[in-house]
Amino acid sequence: MKAVAVLPGKPSSVHLRDIPSPSITDQPHPHVCRIPEGRGVLVKVLQVGVDATDREINEALYGNAPPGGEHLVIGHESFGQVVEVGSRVGEVKPGDYVSCTVRRPGGSLFDQIGRNDITSEEVYYERGINLCHGYLTEHFVDDAEYIVKVPRDLKHLGVLAEPASVCAKAIEQAFLAQERLQVWRPRRAYVLGAGQIGLLATMMLSLRGIEVHTIATTPGPHRKSEIVEAYGATYVSSRQTSLADLARKVGKPDLIFEATGNPEVCFRAMEVLAHNGALVWTSITGGSHDVTLDGARINLEWVLGNKLLVASVNGNRRHFELGLQALSHGELTYPGVTERMLTHPVAGLDQYKEMMRLLEQKDALKVYVEVAS
Repeated sequence: MKAVAVLPGKPSSVHLRDIPSPSITDQPHPHVCRIPEGRGVLVKVLQVGVDATDREINEALYGNAPPGGEHLVIGHESFGQVVEVGSRVGEVKPGDYVSCTVRRPGGSLFDQIGRNDITSEEVYYERGINLCHGYLTEHFVDDAEYIVKVPRDLKHLGVLAEPASVCAKAIEQAFLAQERLQVWRPRRAYVLGAGQIGLLATMMLSLRGIEVHTIATTPGPHRKSEIVEAYGATYVSSRQTSLADLARKVGKPDLIFEATGNPEVCFRAMEVLAHNGALVWTSITGGSHDVTLDGARINLEWVLGNKLLVASVNGNRRHFELGLQALSHGELTYPGVTERMLTHPVAGLDQYKEMMRLLEQKDALKVYVEVAS
């Protein structure tokens, strides 16, 4: 069968290749975790979302092939349909629509209790990213433990299950951490960035009744600003209004959700957070970038203001379920809005070069590959 892969460490190596078709008894990650007998699920891939992670892997910024191999099948945002299940699988059945989690367990205590999303090991295993093959292929098999059912009425948004899990986890992490205050009811939030993560976070925070201001670069109106406003939030262009000016105008935020990938923005956000507030970093900032801040003032305000910085990455099965619940709630509250994120479909695995080209386009809000109907 066909798959889109890279040669990790070699820039611009993305290519189409033939790989063996999997069977229900195959072990996709024999070097990490084995599927217990009868717990395999064979999935036909329908759609795979791609993002900056896939582009950066192709640029050889990170990523490694599974042990003993030279290539890595990329793609970590899966949506498909169950073809076959093992004898001990009761969670899903053939015909069900599903997504699949990304990280696989290592050997730490957190991995062993099902929290591989917060592994304490330096080496991590992620499908389509590091040491495990991904989903940009025609079929895959995995343990039912990592297969997440997507409601049939939500199949038009199934390809957003993984990014939704990232947002759901990050927001949950902020609220869990703020239990230290005993009472924390955030009234105002800033979402930094209006890519898929920023927009999904805007939706999830708006659903909680929080006043949301979503800040991105380009002045509106355009698709991103329209989606923000359709969620009942306020779109702000950073070219027209700085974070400091926004804070003076509407008040400091109790919660900041950062999703820009810009290290300058990550740290500038520390200057405007309200007392008892939480700043959540979700993006990855590659390369090198120096940022100059008034460290003494930041230290003083953060200590005296009981402020909190939380970093959040990846999501486990429960976070996928929370993300799907939020997508469903969003459809009921803001019908048709989230689907507007799906801007750039790519027709088939053969069009991998077009897929990579679109990832360079600033107006490509969500690029995804239509693998099968």
